[in-house]
Amino acid sequence: MEIKKASKEDIKHISRVYVNSWRTTYHGLVPDDYLKELSYEEAEIRWIDFLNNENEPFIYVATNDIGKIIGFASGKSIDEKNFNGELYSLYLTEECRGLGLGRQLVSAIAKHFIKKDIHTMMVWVMKQNKSGLAFYEHMGGKEYIHRTSTLGGTKVEDVAYGWQDISVLCV
Repeated sequence: MEIKKASKEDIKHISRVYVNSWRTTYHGLVPDDYLKELSYEEAEIRWIDFLNNENEPFIYVATNDIGKIIGFASGKSIDEKNFNGELYSLYLTEECRGLGLGRQLVSAIAKHFIKKDIHTMMVWVMKQNKSGLAFYEHMGGKEYIHRTSTLGGTKVEDVAYGWQDISVLCV
């Protein structure tokens, strides 16, 4: 397994991991119609837009032994009162969850931020995503603030976790 910075050529594969991961992770948490309507093509446009329009955006991918992308994480700089970096996303294929890959991707994001002189980071997690909450708590994230989002016409609660010193994530 290898973790490397993504290129624009990786976006098609990132989009597949993103859509497939949404459909498994958020099944039962957001409306089924919303998940069914997710498309690889729209996800591809979204990730290209992310790279072109966010503040210092970047994506790291994890590949298996034959070079197939099996997970990714993205980050961007933010101007928030207590945090300067945001772990924008972390998605893994279903069969790769629980193997330490998420931790490695978060570490890659933290290392990237530190090279850019960013030492604090936050991440938004759907409150109903118990495995996601447990993962970030296990990684030392501290609950910070809450917000409400709407997905497919359904309101969902989100929780932000933060790290005041992301060097602890660099494994």
